[in-house]
Amino acid sequence: MTDVQPSRSRHCYTGHNLVPTCGILWGVAPGAHTESRGPSALARFERKTGRHQAIYHAYHGGTRQLFPTEQEIRIAHQPGQRRILFLNWKPESASWAKIAKGDRRTDAFLDRLAVHIKKNFPEQFFFAVHHEGENDVREKAGSGYTARDYAAMYRHVIKRLRAKGADNVVSVLVHMTYVPHAQKSWFSQMYPGDDVVDWIGLDTYAYSDPGYGHGQFSEVFNRRLEGKRAWPGFYNWASRKHPGKPLMLAEWGVWSSKRNPRYKAEFYRRMGSEIREFPRIKAMVQFETPSNQKGQDSSVDSTPAALDAYRKLGRLPIFQVAVTPRR
Repeated sequence: MTDVQPSRSRHCYTGHNLVPTCGILWGVAPGAHTESRGPSALARFERKTGRHQAIYHAYHGGTRQLFPTEQEIRIAHQPGQRRILFLNWKPESASWAKIAKGDRRTDAFLDRLAVHIKKNFPEQFFFAVHHEGENDVREKAGSGYTARDYAAMYRHVIKRLRAKGADNVVSVLVHMTYVPHAQKSWFSQMYPGDDVVDWIGLDTYAYSDPGYGHGQFSEVFNRRLEGKRAWPGFYNWASRKHPGKPLMLAEWGVWSSKRNPRYKAEFYRRMGSEIREFPRIKAMVQFETPSNQKGQDSSVDSTPAALDAYRKLGRLPIFQVAVTPRR
């Protein structure tokens, strides 16, 4: 790295279930929706932002590839640059309902996965099962994809992995911060239970153009919407419903706009002080892509001012947490 690293606090480090003793873990899913994911994308992101990333976020699906992969293990174990892996897995071989009842193909994969994890990666790591599940809920009897099916599937996956020896998995239940979903009568039925959920993750993005998702960090992260069922905001909801769970911004970013190119830098500049209003947030993971499925750009260097502001944000003491993975 060519830039000066921010000094890491001697007092903030990862403790039980990777919850930092103080401060906020800082991480990234680099090169998302591009061909250059992995070490090269991570190295480029760390060079341009001028600091080490405590969390490396990657995505997996199906029942073919075991993880962490060799490449991901090298990323986690890089000498002098230890990182926490955050691995998403989307089951695709059967419906949620069938997986919950013990789908043979899925269970065989989970058993192989548990053996692989126990043998090759004994450190704790973040693990999400089908993140943003509410986007795929089909609340119709027999669909196999109801909210209750999701909760049962999630329970089955976590309990089976742990029963087979992968007890180093730190589970993250990842929601979309999309208020219309949260206002559905079935939303609360998605929760799998405190015994299988270690962290609650929220995926939230700011939009540079006025409208939904535009405003200060507090408005973006803790969105409210008046209606038949008034929504208190995701932070308020999680704090009330699940007071014992640490919160993570499992994906976050600011979508660029040529019409409002200054917004991204301003958002980063304000965040350093505004984040202190949300002490339950213990990790933030940037979702870095030049173009998602809708062509939106969350790159932190979309403008020189944005990159400068993001670099300064990442240097703040609150984001300096030493990674001390436990087995």
